[in-house]
Amino acid sequence: MQPSNTLLVKKLSSSATIPTRGSPLSAGYDLYSAEETVVPARGKALIDSGLSIAVPEGTYGRVAPRSGLASKHSIDTGAGVIDADYRGPVKVLLFNYSEADFTIQKGDRIAQLILERIVMAPILEVEDLDVTARGSGGFGSTGGFGKAVKDVAESLI
Repeated sequence: MQPSNTLLVKKLSSSATIPTRGSPLSAGYDLYSAEETVVPARGKALIDSGLSIAVPEGTYGRVAPRSGLASKHSIDTGAGVIDADYRGPVKVLLFNYSEADFTIQKGDRIAQLILERIVMAPILEVEDLDVTARGSGGFGSTGGFGKAVKDVAESLI
């Protein structure tokens, strides 16, 4: 049985590195590359960490970008959710938005693993949802209230 607040890590490769935190209060654990590879200019690559993990119950692992890779080399991290019941190899999808190939060496820090609490809510199908001031406004709609949102807000008063 897994201790309640412990991240379990299994090395799948001798070149894998156990995740580390840059400081005691860092939110993320640095993930390292277990292989040398190139992320092509304007391309992407799937990088193997050489690890398998088990996140604590009630959490999932979110693979997040490293700010230094993004700001200095235009390297970003793609979708990365590690569910509590996943036991396969942890791989990191990297996108290269620059005009130059980017070489990843074994042992390079490539992303962060952030453990986030999750709510496992039941689903209930309903006929209608509550009316809110925001309504169906999305994709930038909260930057300011347009006429449609004002009309809905006034109808609630």
